[in-house]
Amino acid sequence: MNIPVRWMQGVSLGEKICFELRFQIIKGIIPIGTVLSENQIAADFGTSRSPVREAFRVLANEGLIRLERMGAAVLGLTTKDIEELYDVRYLLEGFAMQRIATHFDKSQIVLLEQLIEKMELTAKHEDYMEFSYYDIQFHDTIIKAAEHSRILHLWKSIRQILLTFLLVATEKRFTENKEEIQSLLNNHRILVEALRTGDPYRLQETLDNHSKDNWRTVTAAYFKS
Repeated sequence: MNIPVRWMQGVSLGEKICFELRFQIIKGIIPIGTVLSENQIAADFGTSRSPVREAFRVLANEGLIRLERMGAAVLGLTTKDIEELYDVRYLLEGFAMQRIATHFDKSQIVLLEQLIEKMELTAKHEDYMEFSYYDIQFHDTIIKAAEHSRILHLWKSIRQILLTFLLVATEKRFTENKEEIQSLLNNHRILVEALRTGDPYRLQETLDNHSKDNWRTVTAAYFKS
């Protein structure tokens, strides 16, 4: 895939290889059951086996591959995997939103609104990669605002796989279900309004609705044959 240069600034070669392999696995370009060879991947990327091993370790920790001697078997993502991923996301964001409900900074509200505007602009240009990038940044902002180091650590542990899943599903939405994009943007605006009120009950209800709708539409796009 043509990864935007700014996405890869400051990351290691192993991380770049990991990003590419993760995308190909989640998109299905590399099918479940495929055995990945360290030597072959190293040759494909024109590198030694060391950064490939680095990438394999990360992907194994994410549950996308199973390490084997001199390589790895592709496990991919099942419906259950994605459901569990969204369960973790829901728990982390729910905690973060309740934590910041009474003291969310106005400047952060402005930042969230700016990110929605960027999502809207990239949607007009049908740029699914930038749309997904701003989408994950929106949720990054909420998690970071909670100022809870352990929650942030857990979020980072699922962020890359979540972003890649969003990339794959959003690409399909842009090509097959464009009407859902406006609904997604509206859901983000509703979240901002709930944060603006500082009402913890409204926040929880809004997050519940957002999560259910997002889970339904994203998985429908991802698993659509």
